[in-house]
Amino acid sequence: MKFLSFFLFFLISIRLAGGEVLVVELKDTITPASDDIVIEALEYAKNENAEALIITMNTPGGGLDETKKILEAIDASPVPVIGYVYPKGATAWSAGTIILLASDISAMAPNTIIGSAQPVEISSEGMKPIKEEKIINAVVALAEEKARQHNRNVTIAGEFITKNLNLNAEQAKEANVIEIVSPDIEDLLIKVDGMKVKDKELKTNGIGFTYHSPSTRLLILDLLSNPILASLLMLVGIYALVFGLSSPGFGAEILGVICLSLGLIGLGFSINVAAIFLIIVGMALLLFELHISSFGLLGIAGIACVVVGSILLVPIGYPKMYSSEFQLTVIISLFAPAIVFGVFLAFAIYKMMEIRKKKPVIGDIVGDSAKTIDILTPGETGYVRYQGEYWIARSDEDIPPKTKVIITGKEGPVLIVKRN
Repeated sequence: MKFLSFFLFFLISIRLAGGEVLVVELKDTITPASDDIVIEALEYAKNENAEALIITMNTPGGGLDETKKILEAIDASPVPVIGYVYPKGATAWSAGTIILLASDISAMAPNTIIGSAQPVEISSEGMKPIKEEKIINAVVALAEEKARQHNRNVTIAGEFITKNLNLNAEQAKEANVIEIVSPDIEDLLIKVDGMKVKDKELKTNGIGFTYHSPSTRLLILDLLSNPILASLLMLVGIYALVFGLSSPGFGAEILGVICLSLGLIGLGFSINVAAIFLIIVGMALLLFELHISSFGLLGIAGIACVVVGSILLVPIGYPKMYSSEFQLTVIISLFAPAIVFGVFLAFAIYKMMEIRKKKPVIGDIVGDSAKTIDILTPGETGYVRYQGEYWIARSDEDIPPKTKVIITGKEGPVLIVKRN
């Protein structure tokens, strides 16, 4: 038994000492969410004492600001970063090429392509190459410096921008732009084993790897950052707002505000400001719901705004960045009020619908019978007994006591009756 315990402890010690390799994916366009995903993965790898972080790339490029943030994060991280154009047939154009040049180790899968890094601008006529020397020279200098930093081909790095040069995996290795051509991650880990990066000798032969799953906040941001979805949200938001303001009462203005907020987030608008704006809008909708009856539509929209805004505002990502107790407190504080108000709203709507299904009280009284207690004469009132209760009544005809009458209407507390 002691031997078994010692053996398990030995295996665990080896496992902890060796660490693991973390893999994070950069797919599609590099957006404001992409740099946050990479930064989060680097922090995760650092806290988990990972052997290295692999950034797999299959991207047409993206924003220069987002790219620079990723480069800064790679330089600042103590964890070795392996840029890897993967899988087979993938491309890492424009910003992807610069990120590959900035990686501590650069690798490509067979039949992949890098290059075409000349900056472009998006206009109403589509994408146009930027030819302004000031911008071109700045990007060239950035690419060349990253190549020089990692002892790669500086001339080719510049030609990726100035000549829109493209290279496949074999050409890139021959030109000293990358170090490794590898068909998959398992083979890549074997080939980088023993390489010295950031004062560390990699020990990756036979080591395991896991894919990094971004936090909920970043998944939402990544979805909203899709250029097509963000533009569509902005378009729908503008038209809905115009329609809502011109024809109020249908809730289109509420939809417009929500769509505009989400569209601004997707287009890179300050996340914190937009999140606070969503929360404020949500609270306003909830308060508005308490004063008017909209069958819960405003309340549901308000809850959605508060929850989405809170997720975008409050950091609830990787547990090692924040304690589990802090995260639990945040989650409870975010969702508990929304759930409580949602249950209250659902109950209120249910009761309101029950009341609406009932027949009007006046409708139930009209046509019922009662019995006079006093003499009823035109112009004067007297009492009648209706369902065991005394009611004030009047009639346009003389009716003696203890006479059965029919209720024909009601004016305030007075019943209108006639002889049966």
